[in-house]
Amino acid sequence: MVTFLLEVGTEELPASFVSSALEQWRSRIPASLSAAFLTPTAIEYYGTPRRLALLIQGLPNQQPDREEEVKGPSAQAAFKDGKPTKAAEGFARSRGVEVTALEIRSTDKGDFVFVRQQIPGRPIAEILTELVSDWIFGLEGKRFMRWGDGDLRFPRPIRWLVALLDQAVLPITLVNGSESCSSDRVSQGHRVLHSQPVIIPTAYEYAACLRAASVEVDPAERQRQIVSQTQTAAQSVGGIASINPDLLAEVRDLVEFPTAVVGKFDAEFLALPAEVIITEMESHQRYFPVLKAAGSSELLPYFVTISNGDPAKSDLIAAGNERVIRARLSDGKYFFDLDRKQSLESYLPRLETVTFQEDLGSVRAKVDRIGAIAARIADQLQITPSERTTIQRAALLCKADLVTQMVGEFPELQGVMGQKYALSSGESADVANAIFEHYLPRGAGDQLPQSLAGQAVGIADRLDTLVSIFSLGMIPSGSSDPFALRRAATAIINIAWDANLALNLDQLLQAIVTEFVSSHAKAKVDAATLINQLKEFFLQRIRTLLQEDRQIDYDLVNAVLGENDAEYTDRALQDLLDVRDRAQFLQSIRQNKKLDSIYETVNRASRLAAQGELDTRQLDPKSLIDPKLFQQPSEQAFYEALVQLVPQTQSAQAERNYQKLVDALAKIAPVVSNFFDGEQSVLVMDENLKIRRNRLNLLGLLRNHARVLADFGAIVKS
Repeated sequence: MVTFLLEVGTEELPASFVSSALEQWRSRIPASLSAAFLTPTAIEYYGTPRRLALLIQGLPNQQPDREEEVKGPSAQAAFKDGKPTKAAEGFARSRGVEVTALEIRSTDKGDFVFVRQQIPGRPIAEILTELVSDWIFGLEGKRFMRWGDGDLRFPRPIRWLVALLDQAVLPITLVNGSESCSSDRVSQGHRVLHSQPVIIPTAYEYAACLRAASVEVDPAERQRQIVSQTQTAAQSVGGIASINPDLLAEVRDLVEFPTAVVGKFDAEFLALPAEVIITEMESHQRYFPVLKAAGSSELLPYFVTISNGDPAKSDLIAAGNERVIRARLSDGKYFFDLDRKQSLESYLPRLETVTFQEDLGSVRAKVDRIGAIAARIADQLQITPSERTTIQRAALLCKADLVTQMVGEFPELQGVMGQKYALSSGESADVANAIFEHYLPRGAGDQLPQSLAGQAVGIADRLDTLVSIFSLGMIPSGSSDPFALRRAATAIINIAWDANLALNLDQLLQAIVTEFVSSHAKAKVDAATLINQLKEFFLQRIRTLLQEDRQIDYDLVNAVLGENDAEYTDRALQDLLDVRDRAQFLQSIRQNKKLDSIYETVNRASRLAAQGELDTRQLDPKSLIDPKLFQQPSEQAFYEALVQLVPQTQSAQAERNYQKLVDALAKIAPVVSNFFDGEQSVLVMDENLKIRRNRLNLLGLLRNHARVLADFGAIVKS
C-alpha cells in the first residue's frame, strides 16, 4: 500500500475559495477514485491561503484485475448466415479481441453479441497522473483568472506543485501557454517566518514538514488554535471574546500561522451603539470584539485580531490595527452624531431619490405600499386601535434609515440604526422595535420578529416585494433569485406560523395584486395570472417547509395541500395555521397508529363515492338522503351516524381540534363496515338509480367529513 501527496501551491487565494475547494474535493475525489476501482483507507484534505493539498493513504500499487462484460450489436446485425458482418468485426476490433471471442446471448430486447474480457489492473502512478489535472481544474468558484499567456484558469496563479507517491516524485506537468509547472518535492513555508524552500522527503511527512516551516496546513487545527488564542487574549484584558462562526471560518483561511494580538481603542467610542462597533470590527477589519462577560452585550474597549505575521512584532501589529480602528470608529461617531441632528421622519423625502427597482419607482413609493398592505393585515388580525397605530407608524418609518450616513457606510446596519434613531427622535419603543424587527429573519437560522408590529410590517414589506417583482415577470428560476424572493415567501410563512397569525394569504394576494396592477402601468402580467403565479409560489414554499423543516411525510403533505385540487390549495392559503396543524396532526396519528383505524374505512367509501355526483363540500345528510329508500337497517344506522357526525366535524374544524374528527370517524367505522360487509350489507351500485344515488351520497358524505382533515386518497398506506 502507498500514500499519495498532492499540493497545489498558489499566490494568496480568497478565503472563501479555500473552504469551497476542499468541500468540492471531499465530494468528488472519493467518487473519482471509486470510478477507477480504487478504495483508499483514508483521505486528508488541507488548505491555507497559499496551498490546497490532499493526502491519500492506503492506495494499492495498482488497480485490481477485473472481468468486464461489454454488450455489442444485435446478433442479427453481427452475423449473417452464420458469418460475422462488419459490425461484428468492428466491435471485436474496438475491444481488442478476435471475432471468435464474441458470444451471443438472449436479453429482454432480443439476442445480442457480448464479449467478456479480463482487464489487468493499471499501475497506481499511471492512474493518479491522469486524475490530478481534473482534480485541480475541475474546481469551481467565482472570479477565476488567467495568467501568463496560457488558457489555464484558477482563482490565483499556480506557482508550484508537489506530487509524491511515498518518497518518489510523481511526474506531472501543468502546461500554461509558454509556461509550465512540473511536480517536485519542493514546497514553500510561511512567507515571513520561513522564506526558504521546504523539502518533503515522503508523502506522509508532509504536515510535519510544513509545521516546522511555520505553516499549519490542517484547517481544523488552525481554527482550534485561533479560538484558543483568541479567548486567552481576551481573558488577559478581563473579558471574553465574541467569536462569530462566519468570521472564524474566514479568518481561519486567511492565515497560515495564527497569532492572536490584542488591540485597544479609546473608551469614549463605547458611547456608540454596540452594533456599530461590532460591525466595524467584524465586517470591515475582521477583529473579534471583547465582551465584559459571557452572554453580555456590553463591550470592553479591546479587540483581538489574528495576525499571519511575526509573533515577535505583535506590539507593532497591534499599534497599526489600533490606528485603523480609531479612524473607523471616529467616522462612525461622526455619522452617528450627524444623523441624530434631525428626526428619523425627516429622512422620508430623501427616499424619493433612492430607486427600489428601475421599473418600480422609489423606496418612498414602496413605503407607501408597505403601509397600505400593513393596514390590510391589521384588518385581518382584528387588533386594537393602539396596535394599529404602532403598525402604521412603523411602516412609515421602516426604511427611513436607508438614507442616513451610518447606513450608507454600513448597509448591514439597516433596521438596527432605524431603531436607534427612532428612539432618539422620540418614537415609542414599540415603533422603534418594529423598525428593527421587520427585517427579521435576515437569513436561515436567524430569529423571527416577536412583536405584532414587527411581524405585520415585515410581512407587508415582503408581500410588496413579491407582488411588485413578480409583476415584471421576474420569477426565480433554478438558482437565480437576485431579489431573494424564495427567502421572502418562506419568511412570511414562518412568521405567521411562529406567531400564530390567522392570516388569509389568498385574500391578501387578491387585494394587493388587484390594486398594484391597476396603478402600475409597467406591470407586465395581468392580475389573474399574477395571482396564480404567486399562489403557486407560496404553495411550493409551504410544501418545502412542511416536508424539510417540519419533517412531515411527503404523502401527508400531499393530503393537506391536494394534488391539482383547488379546494385544498385555496384552503391552505386562506388559513396558514390550519394547513400547518392538519399536516402535523396527520404525522402524529400516523406515528401513534390512530390513522390506521380510519384509513381503510374512509378510502373504501371515497373510492365508491367518486362514482356519484355529490360535491365535496356537503356535510349534512338531512337534505340529501331519503330514508324511505333504505332497504336494510345498516343504511339507517349509517344515516344516523352521519347526522351525529355533523356537529363533531364542525366543532373540530372551528377549534382546529382534529382529534375530535378522527375519534368520530373511528366510532363510525364499524357502522360503515356493517354497511359494506355485515349481515345487513347492501349492494351500493343497485340497479335502481334512486337507491344507488342514495347509497353513493351516504358514502360521499363520509368522504366529505374526512376531507375536512385531508384527502385520504393521497395518503400511502402505512
